[in-house]
Amino acid sequence: MKTRTLLTLVLGWFSLLISAQSPLGGWQAATTDSNGNKLNVSSIVTETHQVITWYDISGNFVKTMGGSWTIYGDRWQLNVEFDSETPENVGSNKEFTIIPNAEGYHLLPLGLTFKQIDNGYPGKLMGAWQMTGRKRGEEMTSRPINQARRTLKLLSGRRFQWIAFNVETKEFFGTGGGTYTTKDGTYTENIEFFSRDRSRVGASLAFTYELIDGHWHHSGLSSKGSPIYEIWSK
Repeated sequence: MKTRTLLTLVLGWFSLLISAQSPLGGWQAATTDSNGNKLNVSSIVTETHQVITWYDISGNFVKTMGGSWTIYGDRWQLNVEFDSETPENVGSNKEFTIIPNAEGYHLLPLGLTFKQIDNGYPGKLMGAWQMTGRKRGEEMTSRPINQARRTLKLLSGRRFQWIAFNVETKEFFGTGGGTYTTKDGTYTENIEFFSRDRSRVGASLAFTYELIDGHWHHSGLSSKGSPIYEIWSK
């Protein structure tokens, strides 16, 4: 299955590859809202999932959407798993047209021109991760991959974003993201937007991380200062 996914990715993004751009990684665009305010648009593309998020230059969250995806020719098809602005889109397929250019690609009908931030490096956690375990006190509870309520964390080589949502009720619960680093067993997040609490923008949080049998074990203090121990699985 993974081989077929990679083959589809390589063929579908051929036009980007010939312009020396990798399809995977972190991407950035800029736009304005209806009032003329400048917005940043962040996109993280992993082998299985993509997220696109709009936020203003002060870190105020605007909206986010994403899910699993496939590429064929110049068409990108997104199976929408979360959409903070239009929840009725959840469960539907949306199609976009990719137009390569010298700096990256233009995405229609969104009208966004993305420039590549990274191609999956230098961070060591590139991919789509789902929270599958969490310790409360001394008790570790597990979360099935296929449950309706999910928390995903997508990482490129430099950017991260977590998203909490429910694919059955189409509810969106929250998101946050920015840049990250991995060094000597320490994973550090630098928060650029946070939907639930704008005051957390600008914070840097350091955690201990370890990959055990392919699972990401993550521990430290949350943005509220509470101890956390989480397990994330691809």
